[in-house]
Amino acid sequence: MSPRKIIIIGNWKMHLNVQQSSFLAQHLQEHIKTERSVEVVLAPSMLALQPLSLQIDRRRFRLAAQNAYDKDEGAFTGEVSFAMLRDLVHYVIVGHSERRRYFHETLEVVRDKVAAAVRNGIVPVLCIGETKREHEAHETKQVLHDQLTTAISNLTSEEVEKLVVAYEPVWAISSGADFAHHEVATPDEVARAVRFIRHDIAELYGVAAADNVRVIYGGSSNAENAYAYLMTTGVDGLLPGGASLQYLEFAGMITAAERAQAAKVAAKSE
Repeated sequence: MSPRKIIIIGNWKMHLNVQQSSFLAQHLQEHIKTERSVEVVLAPSMLALQPLSLQIDRRRFRLAAQNAYDKDEGAFTGEVSFAMLRDLVHYVIVGHSERRRYFHETLEVVRDKVAAAVRNGIVPVLCIGETKREHEAHETKQVLHDQLTTAISNLTSEEVEKLVVAYEPVWAISSGADFAHHEVATPDEVARAVRFIRHDIAELYGVAAADNVRVIYGGSSNAENAYAYLMTTGVDGLLPGGASLQYLEFAGMITAAERAQAAKVAAKSE
């Protein structure tokens, strides 16, 4: 059995307007070849999703929303529901640390959003991770346990298997141009967190679910360190922020992912 496809999700956050998003997507299409061994996902702002859906080459890219509201319909002025997004995106980022911090999304809110995504046939990219204070206090396992188990508590084992879980240590997240100089988690630290995530899922939903769920790294990653993270045991992809805003850097990460995928296929066949 071949190793599953590496996934790279570029989170553009609230940086680009529709025209700038289109410009970046065009550059990416020029610099990233049609590569079926790596799944490349773009997560632009909500306003850019519709025009980009018409612009991008679907053989190269998929789309993700950065957020959505857990109610399918109703009197919730200004919100965009998962039901509205179901024919537009394949993924939705849920529980990003910025949503938890700035918009006070609780464990229960994230749980309801995960369930809404699954209910509407959209794959949740569930972000979980500890703050710097929690990291230094050696509370990483407890934080991951609480965030993970609450978020997936309304799902079946078959639904859990289809998730993408992003280990997103808050202390290692860049915010744009500083990505190359930002504090990062070491591959060993990432490996320990990923092992714990899979162990927690195995305890609740069985070994098959733990093996099949995709776990990616969502801290500061770039073209230089992408290969090391992708070759870390248990890591299935990356969720870059700042690096995904620079097309040459992001294209370099895709190249690193292609190398890592080829290396994993070779190792599997030995």
